[in-house]
Amino acid sequence: MSEIVRNSLIYRWGTRAAHTIHRWWESGLIARGIAAVRNNYQKSCTRRIWEGWGNSRNRIEDSTYARFMHAVRRLFERIGDCLAQSVFYRFLLAIKLGYLRLSSHSKILSFINRISLRQWVLVAFALYLPINYVLKNVVSISSLSAGWEEAFIIFAALLIIWRRALRQTDALNRETALDAWLILFMAVGFLLMSIIDPYPAIAFEGYRAVVEYMVWFFLIIRLVENDQDMKVLYITVLLLTAFLAFHGIYQYVIGVEIPSSWVSQTEMGVRTRVFSLCGSPNILGSLMVMTAPLWAALIYFCRSTKAKLLALFMTVCCCLTLLFTFSRGAWIGIVVAVVIFALFVDKRLLALLGIAVAAILAFVPSITSRLTYLFTSDYTAASTTGGRAIRWALGQELLHENSPWLGFGLGRFGGAVAMNNQVLDTTEEFSYFYMDNYYLKTMVEMGYLGIIFYALLLIALIVLGIKAIQRSDVNFARLPGDPLQRAVGNYRVLTIAIFAGLCGVLAHCFFENIFEETYMEAYFWGLAGLMMYLGFFHKRRGNVQKNPPC
Repeated sequence: MSEIVRNSLIYRWGTRAAHTIHRWWESGLIARGIAAVRNNYQKSCTRRIWEGWGNSRNRIEDSTYARFMHAVRRLFERIGDCLAQSVFYRFLLAIKLGYLRLSSHSKILSFINRISLRQWVLVAFALYLPINYVLKNVVSISSLSAGWEEAFIIFAALLIIWRRALRQTDALNRETALDAWLILFMAVGFLLMSIIDPYPAIAFEGYRAVVEYMVWFFLIIRLVENDQDMKVLYITVLLLTAFLAFHGIYQYVIGVEIPSSWVSQTEMGVRTRVFSLCGSPNILGSLMVMTAPLWAALIYFCRSTKAKLLALFMTVCCCLTLLFTFSRGAWIGIVVAVVIFALFVDKRLLALLGIAVAAILAFVPSITSRLTYLFTSDYTAASTTGGRAIRWALGQELLHENSPWLGFGLGRFGGAVAMNNQVLDTTEEFSYFYMDNYYLKTMVEMGYLGIIFYALLLIALIVLGIKAIQRSDVNFARLPGDPLQRAVGNYRVLTIAIFAGLCGVLAHCFFENIFEETYMEAYFWGLAGLMMYLGFFHKRRGNVQKNPPC
């Protein structure tokens, strides 16, 4: 059969055309320019500066903040020394030993015991979404569903302190330059909460909704003590993503019912929009944007062909689920994520992205109509009467009612806190709604001062993310050959995947209030902490690991 194909006229014409295009490209100005830049870059000062910056010592180590954290660690150690001599500690130790002896006869308990408490906390964090869903929609115990997130954060923090007090870990030593920007933004938010909002309880609730889940950055970077912890967290996130992807595809196949407001009547062929456990197609789409690159990275990271094929299959499933959400903002986010991933790992993906986009636009009318709807008079009318345009305009009006620099007040605009505490009268000109732009919501609530410091925080995240990529394996870019082979066992590709997913979510935030969902903000900053671990605290083992985990 293969001989027949190779001898066919179509095959010969196609091969000849491909060779001709390749020759034209190689002799073209663009290809010569790229080759010249690549050759000159190897010997350039730019490369030496870039790699030197990537490998430079973390200046936070010499800061006042680092010295303060050192003093805190010494305090915990002294408390731990006293605790180790106490009757209470010996009592807990006796209980633990007794439990281990009893559980040794049970296969299930023995398996559970092989996973440390720290790793169980990481598993619970990765399953944040389903736990939150069960507690709020299945169990329906108001006190439990309202306070479990804070209790979880406190438990994780106490576990870190406990292990440090007993000198079981040095992970508390991990200060990064991003810590300062996070703390600074939290401080600015606290200042604005204290001086601007006439409703203190609402202001505190709004402040908590903005900054509480950023704490997961500090926790994850210290809970992940070694590569085994990293793998537990990474794999559990992948398993959750697989479940959501399969569930989303199932919803699309059966045509799950959705509110009529989710789809305009002018959009042809959009019979449903999948949402899985998220309850919103936009949030599910953003979650796929964040995690699909994690699956794609395994295509390059794993040595086994079967593992590569599984990772490829799951990447396709995640992308299909993303398409079935019909979230235009998420589509933009995945394009940003793919472009970043391709630039760092495999530039061939740019051509694949272009082909995929062209094929989808040509052969999937439902997606085409979803995009072309943006340019219709119906969309313009809907946007100016109750859509993004009117919401953005109203947000800017509210911003200027108070001081533009200090904002309208935390918890008073564009989110769940404002919806639950409607302190302003609803009129023909004003009604409560969820803002479709997280940055504009932040600017309205916190003013120019708040959005400036939030922008500085995100810029720091991006800059340090790039530095983490550089530090995760400085020799990765020098290795010749196919990226599918040279990246095997190289943790740099995992760092790139996390960075690409985070950037995709940040792009999506221009069109949706993504961080309104607490688990999305927790996942975002938790994965940011994992990225910092891979870049700054992961022990590098060279370019290619002899025995990669898959």
